[in-house]
Amino acid sequence: MTSLSPQSSLSRIRVGSAPDSWGVWFPDDPQQVPWQRFLDEVAASGYEWIELGPYGYLPTDPAVLAEETAKRGLKVSAGTVFTGLHHGPDVWEKTWAHVADNAVLAQAMGAKHLVVIPSFWRDDKTGKVLEPSELTVEQWRHLTQLTERLGREVREKYGLQIVVHPHADTHIDSEENVVRFLDGTDSSVVSLCLDTGHYAYCGGDSVKLIETYGERIGYLHLKQVDPEILADVRANEIPFGPAVAKGVMCEPPKGVPELGPVLAAAAKLDVDLFAIVEQDMYPCEPDAPLPIAQRTRAFLRSCGA
Repeated sequence: MTSLSPQSSLSRIRVGSAPDSWGVWFPDDPQQVPWQRFLDEVAASGYEWIELGPYGYLPTDPAVLAEETAKRGLKVSAGTVFTGLHHGPDVWEKTWAHVADNAVLAQAMGAKHLVVIPSFWRDDKTGKVLEPSELTVEQWRHLTQLTERLGREVREKYGLQIVVHPHADTHIDSEENVVRFLDGTDSSVVSLCLDTGHYAYCGGDSVKLIETYGERIGYLHLKQVDPEILADVRANEIPFGPAVAKGVMCEPPKGVPELGPVLAAAAKLDVDLFAIVEQDMYPCEPDAPLPIAQRTRAFLRSCGA
């Protein structure tokens, strides 16, 4: 449990956005806006912080990326990696190669975090079931132990803190699985990236999680879900990718959870915390993201962030 500060302030929460909010899911895809346009528009929306997004979307040469971000007044908060550590030691070398590429770039850009997303049990584009949706006891052991190893080695080699991202259609999704993961990992090396949209998508209460496991919250993704579309997604067992295409992740403040109470709960932790807007919109029309991003930034300012 975390003892909350009697005085709360949003001054220690740093708001940013990510390529995801511009419909970017892949390093290269004809449906995605060019990286130059993303950087131009995220700056025009009033954000100072960005994430790197899928490795290879933004320039991977630190000198080039540093020049491109600096001239737009942008700074990098984190990189993102995908892992399948529940598969055990056999996947470690492949995982580490992927992590190292991202960590080198994130470190060079002055970031302090690496967002770790578990692998999907069904394909996020096609919906094809890739493996069982529930882990065995042995797989849970692999997941927790290898995540701890990842946290230690990323910190030792690159000075970054890993923040594990509960995500729809992965094995760290619902409140039950998130709590099991947190209780099974060392708090000194494994923190959580709480994505408010994904957690609501999977039935979780973000405010409750912050109030109960506040010391484990190392990073936030701000996102909302449309309750009506989510009900249809659940009723028809629609995979995550097609659910996003249907608009399940919506523009704040039109969905749930309410972001004001989430930010207030996070502020009571009285720690420096990134809160990165991530509105999944793949695929989307190229002119759609900018006005949404501008309205979202204005809404978050109305919440004090």
